[in-house]
Amino acid sequence: MKLATIQIAGKEEAAIIFSGRFILIQTINELEKKKWGTDLFQLLQTNQLVELIDWYKNEGERKLSHLPSISVEEAVFAPLYRNPQSIWGVGMNYFDKAIELTGKPPEEDPIIFMKPVTSLIGHGEAITLPRQSRQVTAEAELAIIIGESCKDIAEADALSVIAGYTTAIDVTAKDIHAKNPRFLQRSKSFDTFFSFGPYFITADEYTDLKQIIVKTVLNGEEAHHNTVANMMYKPSFIVSYFSQIMTLNPGDIIMTGTPGSVVIRNGDMIECQIDGFKALRNPVIDSK
Repeated sequence: MKLATIQIAGKEEAAIIFSGRFILIQTINELEKKKWGTDLFQLLQTNQLVELIDWYKNEGERKLSHLPSISVEEAVFAPLYRNPQSIWGVGMNYFDKAIELTGKPPEEDPIIFMKPVTSLIGHGEAITLPRQSRQVTAEAELAIIIGESCKDIAEADALSVIAGYTTAIDVTAKDIHAKNPRFLQRSKSFDTFFSFGPYFITADEYTDLKQIIVKTVLNGEEAHHNTVANMMYKPSFIVSYFSQIMTLNPGDIIMTGTPGSVVIRNGDMIECQIDGFKALRNPVIDSK
């Protein structure tokens, strides 16, 4: 099942994507006598997403075509949700990227970092280049969205706590990080430095993640691509690894690393393209 969050009458509402159109959860509630949350974060927090998927598989697919919907042309996307408890990232998760940045294979444990909620934007919103940096890079990533609270989960069980996946763009003030590796967190934390959405695809849609191709695209031209099969730390390992450190909660987001980054400048358009998802696109503007 695919979902998105769209702007309707000044509100941001979750919708199922069906046959290229958008059916609001609120519409389903009204016509099907349901009481599901009308935003994706609420669905995740209350475990109602599981109920919604079950309804979709058993009866929803044959009913949705008859429900009032919103066309692609009418839809204005918002971030999937605004206030996750945690946003995490994994650095240098593709072998080629690790060699490019360090000249050597990765360490046994992944490099990890956090993003503040204030860095979060959605599809179509502008990435603002901060005045403190002269070289900013952006990179496409597959992001994991956690579906249930977990701690110390085994790698073999880790996929069971994933609600789904989305496209993401991680932005870095590269020159700040280059001054000193200890500045990694600072270089990742500026406002607008994390974008995700606009589509969320539930985990049950994927029986094999290995063949997913992630592309970093700048101004319509592909700059980098790679497949999940070439990740050094697989999604199941990543979720298990983070859960060994802290409790993961519904709605937490984990970026899984990039096939490659590009320098972005005022006027650019950066994209994350992954098959099955609508491309995540963000224009770039200069605060200076």
